[in-house]
Amino acid sequence: MEQSYPSPQQVNHTVVLATPKKSVGLAVVLALLFGPLGMLYVTVSGAVVMFFVALVLSVITLGFGLPLAWIACVIWALKAAEKANKN
Repeated sequence: MEQSYPSPQQVNHTVVLATPKKSVGLAVVLALLFGPLGMLYVTVSGAVVMFFVALVLSVITLGFGLPLAWIACVIWALKAAEKANKN
């Protein structure tokens, strides 16, 4: 009894990439507590950008602009988590 195996051209492979969902609530809480460092949960590039923006803004305004940067971090983290879950 001879077994025949399908040739590689006859075999169909389906690859499914499953990425874990990002919690929007956790993203907001981390950004609220840790600012740019909390954004690392959702977006590394956004965290790096906001780190430098917060640094420059706090130097220029003697620290008074830091709350604005912090709020921007929270909003960016929220939007990034929503976008990550949509894709």
